[in-house]
Amino acid sequence: MKYISLFLTAFLLSFGTVLAGATNETDDATAWQIDKVHSGINFTINHFFTPVDGNFSDYDATIHFDPENLAGSRIDVTIPVESVNTRNERRDNHLRSEDFFNSSVWPSIRFVSHTIEHKEGNSYVAHGELTIRDNTHSFELPFELLGVMEHPMRDNTLVAGIVADAQLMRTDFGVGVGDWAATAVVGDRVNIRLNLELIAQQ
Repeated sequence: MKYISLFLTAFLLSFGTVLAGATNETDDATAWQIDKVHSGINFTINHFFTPVDGNFSDYDATIHFDPENLAGSRIDVTIPVESVNTRNERRDNHLRSEDFFNSSVWPSIRFVSHTIEHKEGNSYVAHGELTIRDNTHSFELPFELLGVMEHPMRDNTLVAGIVADAQLMRTDFGVGVGDWAATAVVGDRVNIRLNLELIAQQ
């Protein structure tokens, strides 16, 4: 009877350890805040043949990321369309209008990841959904982890760098209606470049 009791105790302890391990794997990974002073959400699109650069000056992001805990890693980014900036007020107002983003009706762009996959080395892909206007499509955001280190000027703080490059077709999301749905003047392909400096408390 004594041996049965010991066996049951050992089994329960082992089972508890397995459950704890399974729970930890799905816990949120490290939470990171974007240092906006050293970060940017940038894009390029052709006007006739020439690339024109722009960015979004405002955004809000929830980022949980740990290469050792991809199950608990996730990205959720919301970008107010009003913050679009191509260094030309007339053009920016046109982009906010009904012809393009129609920000009065659909004020935000949002990307929400479902899974984050390790590819090779420091390369990863966030698989999720991107919503622009009233259109939501599956979207892949490839990114590279440039490095992680102790912040030399902040105690108990980590700093990391990430760059991401992706493309989308604006017409897939209904950005450009009427005459502006044509791609002869304003191109269809949008190249996206994210430069993110991330800060986390240890």
